[in-house]
Amino acid sequence: MPARTTVPPMEVMAAAIPKAFDQAQSSMATHQKNFIALHKVHAEVATITEEVHGGMKLVGERAFEDGFIEMINRVLVIKKGTTVADRIVKFVGGYIKFLNAKVAEERAKQEEDEDEQEETTASRFTARLLKHFLKGFEAKDKNVRYRVVHFAAEMMSHLGEVEEATYELLRAALMERVRDKEPTVRVQAVIALSKLCGTENPDDIEEGEPTALEVLEDILAYDPTADVRRAVLLNMPVSPTTLTALLARTRDIDTTVRKLAYSVLENNITAPGTEDTVGITHPRALTIAQRELIVRNGLGDREPAVRAAAGKLVSAWVDAISAHKGSMLEDLIAFLQTFDLAESQLAEDALLSVFVTRPEYFDGLEFEDSFWTELTPERAFLVRVLVDYCVTNKDNTRLENVLPVVTALAFRIQTAYNDLEEQLEADEQDRMLRGEDEEDQDVSKEEERMGREFVISEMLKLAVNLDYADEIGRRKMFQLVRVIVAQDSLPENLVARCLDVLRVLSPNERELIRIIVEVVHELRDPAETEEEVGLSISSFYNDLLMELLQREDMENPADDGETTFGETPRPNRIARPPPEPKRPEDMSPEEQARADLIDVRCLDLCIGMLERVNGTFEENSTLEGILGELVVPAVKRKEVVLREKGLVTLGLCCLIARRMALNSFQLFLSQVQSAPENLKVRVLQVVFDVLMVHDTDFLAKGSPQGDRVVEFLLNVLSNEDSDRVQALIAMGFAKLMLSGMVTDERVLTSLVLVYLSPDTVDNQELRQCLSYFFPVYCYSSPGNQRRMQNIFLPIFDQLSAVYKELEDDHDMVSPAQVSGMFVDWTDPQKLIELPGLVADPDVHIDMAAAIVKAMFSQKMEKDDKKVLCQVLTKLYIPPEIDDDKIRRLKLLMQTLLARRPIRDTAANNAFAKFDKSISQKFEKQLEAFNEDEFRELESLKDLFEFLDDIMPEDDEEEDEAPKKRGRKRRSDSVVTSTTSSTAGDDAPPVTPSRKKGKRQAKKRRLSQSDEEDEEDDDDDVVRGSPPTSAAPTRTMPRRAATKAVDMTPIVISSDDEDDDDEEEEDDEEATPVPAARRGKPSGRGRVQSKSKKEEARLDQDIDDLLEGPSHDSIMDSDPEEDEEVDEMLDDL
Repeated sequence: MPARTTVPPMEVMAAAIPKAFDQAQSSMATHQKNFIALHKVHAEVATITEEVHGGMKLVGERAFEDGFIEMINRVLVIKKGTTVADRIVKFVGGYIKFLNAKVAEERAKQEEDEDEQEETTASRFTARLLKHFLKGFEAKDKNVRYRVVHFAAEMMSHLGEVEEATYELLRAALMERVRDKEPTVRVQAVIALSKLCGTENPDDIEEGEPTALEVLEDILAYDPTADVRRAVLLNMPVSPTTLTALLARTRDIDTTVRKLAYSVLENNITAPGTEDTVGITHPRALTIAQRELIVRNGLGDREPAVRAAAGKLVSAWVDAISAHKGSMLEDLIAFLQTFDLAESQLAEDALLSVFVTRPEYFDGLEFEDSFWTELTPERAFLVRVLVDYCVTNKDNTRLENVLPVVTALAFRIQTAYNDLEEQLEADEQDRMLRGEDEEDQDVSKEEERMGREFVISEMLKLAVNLDYADEIGRRKMFQLVRVIVAQDSLPENLVARCLDVLRVLSPNERELIRIIVEVVHELRDPAETEEEVGLSISSFYNDLLMELLQREDMENPADDGETTFGETPRPNRIARPPPEPKRPEDMSPEEQARADLIDVRCLDLCIGMLERVNGTFEENSTLEGILGELVVPAVKRKEVVLREKGLVTLGLCCLIARRMALNSFQLFLSQVQSAPENLKVRVLQVVFDVLMVHDTDFLAKGSPQGDRVVEFLLNVLSNEDSDRVQALIAMGFAKLMLSGMVTDERVLTSLVLVYLSPDTVDNQELRQCLSYFFPVYCYSSPGNQRRMQNIFLPIFDQLSAVYKELEDDHDMVSPAQVSGMFVDWTDPQKLIELPGLVADPDVHIDMAAAIVKAMFSQKMEKDDKKVLCQVLTKLYIPPEIDDDKIRRLKLLMQTLLARRPIRDTAANNAFAKFDKSISQKFEKQLEAFNEDEFRELESLKDLFEFLDDIMPEDDEEEDEAPKKRGRKRRSDSVVTSTTSSTAGDDAPPVTPSRKKGKRQAKKRRLSQSDEEDEEDDDDDVVRGSPPTSAAPTRTMPRRAATKAVDMTPIVISSDDEDDDDEEEEDDEEATPVPAARRGKPSGRGRVQSKSKKEEARLDQDIDDLLEGPSHDSIMDSDPEEDEEVDEMLDDL
């Protein structure tokens, strides 16, 4: 038998390492086996050393490390997503973990107690690998950077002990890689950096240098790639420090990140490894604001997946709070105690979410008699939400088991209101006795009072859904609420609740109006005593008790049905003429203050009543007395509160009274001029509501009154400093345009300019509204897309000019982004599918023709042409196009290349690409293209007239820089520079002015100066739609502003003053000639050929407007405005 030969360890190692890597890349199931085999070889070769001068050379370890690194280097160049390479990464990380685990076992056996451990084979091997990977952190190849950072991230959890210098190098390198331009590299870098957060010592970090945790928070907030933010969410440690950054991701733009944020919050409700220890995101550890933020963002999310994740989190909160220690009722009450029930509806959303995700809570709730004896805010809220949920889902069986008896609920409302009044009286007496001291006691009493009011409010909401088949219960509930609403001490937040109950109990709207009018007269009549009013609260309580006792002794129950549902008894009143009320000047200050409070209460009642009726004003004659005695005097008052409520009440009356709306609309517009912000907001709400309801009277097509209203509102939008007012006007116009009541392109142009203006970058309400409006508006109608296409080029010119002059401290979208928005908005493929709605496939082909025609202008800058050429390649060209349209486009492109060649290479390439695609796609339609024959076609006559006027460009003119303006010119408003988007519409599109209080740093107006208008007169034809009959060589004389239909606000003043003002305006700036409406056969020639008879007729219309007594000014700033308002109100 031959002797066994022993293979040297170095040879065994040379074969074992490649074999282990080969098996590891095939399957992860072999990793553990190869860990053991490699560790055995590693330990054997580690014993091979060589003595050198002054020490020992670790020959075996060095050879093993070289062989291991050689295998790793073969993986570094493999791109992301390759499975075999990912398995090798896992294998290397696992082997590092295996090595350090073996070292820990050996040390545990040796029971070493030394403070500093000696270097081991594992520590030297780990340090060598780490240093090798750090060399690749700066590699040019993105695959190498990705792989080395991936290896480092996989090793981070099992590094063990490393030298301080190595740790600093690793930390600095990771800080660089988290800013890598490749998202895949940043993902692995943040994973690795998150594992260093727990090892950082704040004392070792230099002043001003960010910690790893701060860097991760910054990346979580600002990294543009969703995968990177997702990696930070999964790996960043959750702590009170990072909780704010985590909650901010509930509003992330990426759906997956938002969903993951709620999963992370759920996983940290309890401390890691425990079931009952309060964690970072436990509801009791969060503040009320944080809990409400989570519920608001999660349950209000647009994506069902995110709402489901938020609902799961809320359900976990219920379990964490209750810990299953009590009944379901107690668990839900404890859950509701973590919310502020009175301030928002978020608690209701959270409770409804629990009913949906945990049906056992909905089915298991039972309300015994003891539940109703002591109603707390949480108990009243719970039963009310449960009833509303049953009504919404039409669960009548469950509703019958939950609803209380009508009479019993009336008793409880009565008792609760009596207790509230007693507390108010006691608090008032106590305050008078002890003065202003003991603020803490006042706070506790205030909270108790608010709790009582909340309980009454919830019971009144519950009363709306009661079954009023019981006539006695219905009558008593009606009497109770009727008496409560007539109390001047009734808290304001209970007024609306009482009106809701009265609306249900009243047989019709006329009866409801009659009741409220009676209450208003009772409150404002100072001579009327409590006995004359009817039942007091205490007398109602006694009468109700007596009737219940009589009901038990009734022998014939059928007698109860004699009173029908609509027969509500009226309180007995003594017929006598009302006493003459005191005049305000005859009242003392105390009486005047009390009278004002009564008027405010009466106006609140009227507002609530009018919000709940749908009939006309003429059908309810009782409203006329309230209008003259209460509403009109309130509008005349100087106090803002009374005037505001008076105007709102008058506006609600106008919604149901057409004639009153026509007479009062001028009054509302006049109040907008000098009113404070809050009042202006309410008045503008009234204005837009009236326009929506009476659109045929104010916004009829061709109505001069409608044009003046639109002009006035655009002017307010232009000059308003308040963000709220701007947002409100934009929202109002958006509703009018979306409903089709306003189709004026001036309004659409103004909304686009306001949306993209750098002045509105901080007005998030406005921008959010318009961000939703524009896609919905364009995708809902082909006509809307056509309007958007018509205004594209004028808006592009203005925004491009503003963008070039924009300062560094202002933000604005680029012209390329603007053009991308318009391409998306006008895409006919995105039109919603509705019966009878047919897309306009020619929108983009007409846009292409308009773009090519605009590029004939020699004044268009190179950058603008480049953007427009790139836009052409993004347009949707339908497979079938009318012959005239495709010939027109092809002729324009050929002439442009021949007479105005594009000098920029990128722009020329894009244009050539578009030209080639058109030629190939419509080869058959263009194969017989003959310019001489086409000249005979009547439909192309206007096009050839335009093209014949284009002179070829000299070679010396190429790349000529645009001329610099030598001096500043007073800039016009957007009024004069955007009217070219409409035909015959002279009123101004607007952009917002710079807000007051901000640094006036060279204001950017989306407009052109007068001299620029003159320079661009020749380009209007180029950038408009093709003219039909005008000779291209004619020039149109500029007309003075007095000869056009001036859409600026009309001020009623003397004729001499008007003439003087107009002459001064003529000297300063002239009105530009409006260009033709795009997409329609009208052009410069039509404007030039306008007859003198037409101009004379327009001038006469202006004179009629100025002289007519029925057309008051909507911009009137006369100091005697109050007298004018009084006259308007007297005419109502």
